[in-house]
Amino acid sequence: MQHFVDAMPLPAVVIGTDERVSALNGQAAQLFGSGIVGRHYITSFRQPSLLDAIDQIKSDGAARRARYLSTEARRDKTWLVHLAMIGAEGSLLMSFEDLTATEEAGAMRRDFVANVSHELRTPLTALIGFIETLRGAAKNDPAAQTRFLEIMEREAARMNRLVEDLMCLNRVESTERMRPSEIVDLAGVVRSVANALEPLARERGMAVLREDLDDAVKIPGDADQLAQVFTNLIENALKYSGQGETVTLRLERVDNHPMTRGPAAVLSVSDTGAGFDPALIPRLTERFYRIDSHRSRELGGTGLGLAIVKHIINRHRGRLRIESMPGQGAVFTVILPTEIAQ
Repeated sequence: MQHFVDAMPLPAVVIGTDERVSALNGQAAQLFGSGIVGRHYITSFRQPSLLDAIDQIKSDGAARRARYLSTEARRDKTWLVHLAMIGAEGSLLMSFEDLTATEEAGAMRRDFVANVSHELRTPLTALIGFIETLRGAAKNDPAAQTRFLEIMEREAARMNRLVEDLMCLNRVESTERMRPSEIVDLAGVVRSVANALEPLARERGMAVLREDLDDAVKIPGDADQLAQVFTNLIENALKYSGQGETVTLRLERVDNHPMTRGPAAVLSVSDTGAGFDPALIPRLTERFYRIDSHRSRELGGTGLGLAIVKHIINRHRGRLRIESMPGQGAVFTVILPTEIAQ
């Protein structure tokens, strides 16, 4: 029986006719510990749904399935347990199929649909309301019509940005495993983005300082996607910092960076704005997560920008590091390898 369970690719446990655990393989030992051998199954598996399934199969012999929940490295895991009687003596075999990834994917899909629905509902509701008003009370009021049409245009643009960001996120995710091999000048990409955002900086009375961006820094990358990364980071720094604050772009080369285990280009975007609680940093790259939802929507944010940034940096086999403290601004650092992986 031990040789039989050792040959199984899934965690497997055998309960003998004496209702005690008689054998388990290495995968099951990692899940439950080898000390359960010889113990009664009730003391080994304490979850009611699994114990009920064991009792039922022992009474009628019909194969069954049940769910078992565990925790590994602070991560909740879900297992589908297949129960079947084996051997003439009537031992019970339980094999555990890991459904965690499937469950998490399902939860992410549900959350994604709910978030998209929520993001679209507000502008759609506003558009429907203004259309009704233009047909009714404001039908003969040119001033009201002009004001309402401006708001409708803004809400329609917001929906358009959301759709564009969703499509962009889908494209980035679909190519995330394909590392780009084209050689691009990272300093040139950042200079181009900074020049394009100068009007926004002037509008907000802000200064964009550039440090060590004059010399070319060649890396393997996708120029368009890298431009999207730095557009998002610099634009965020400009939008979410106060009037007259400063944004600093700094590029440096590192011969052996620990995060890339080799030579790297390190580009930091730092601002002197209000900053935020560092406890929020792990959530910043989640889809639709915003520190200040109302302000983000007012400024035209979709809540997808940093999620797109994360996936693009992952595609380039780089790292994103975020640092901030309330009242001390924020620093977003992009670390990209400068060598093509063999």
